[in-house]
Amino acid sequence: MSMRWDCCKISLRAPPLDYSFRGISFIQDLLTEEPRAGLKVIKRSAGGKLLTKAVRLNNNTINELTDFTSTMEQLLEYPDELSWVDLSFNDLPTIDPVLTTYPQLRALNLHGNSIQSLSEVDKLAVLPCLRTLTLHGNPIEEEKGYRSYVLSVLPQLKSFDFSGVTKQDRSTATIWRRMNVKPKKVKKRRDDY
Repeated sequence: MSMRWDCCKISLRAPPLDYSFRGISFIQDLLTEEPRAGLKVIKRSAGGKLLTKAVRLNNNTINELTDFTSTMEQLLEYPDELSWVDLSFNDLPTIDPVLTTYPQLRALNLHGNSIQSLSEVDKLAVLPCLRTLTLHGNPIEEEKGYRSYVLSVLPQLKSFDFSGVTKQDRSTATIWRRMNVKPKKVKKRRDDY
């Protein structure tokens, strides 16, 4: 346990694994592509896996996240502790459910993609630690009530689209939800009559 704790402390300060601007189309390409060198070197575990909790995949041509989990397991020592993923400026048409399998995810950048349905945001409601999200530059940004909808689905957000979430934002989102989201009907049993 001590070794894992030491590795976790290291990975908290570690720079992100950076595959930005690499022309990557498929997630499995990360296994053969060399990451960008940063000012700080990412340390490796005794097994040779990288000790970081952040992955930068922005400015590529990724349009699906097939093999994301297996690729992260091959690259990272503790993939289940992934806390920041930058997928901005790719070609993602949806929010892939694979992202919801990372319960420690705190920051997710999805701006500048091709996400067209506002209901895609609903998938992220299962991420208890998510505090920072970017979605601007997607077609969903043009939908009426965009900011209020997202904040009503993800009330734990502290920052949305690079803007802090205020008390007023939260209040507006609560009112918007009451006015626009129909409550689920409760079916009455025959015994209730």
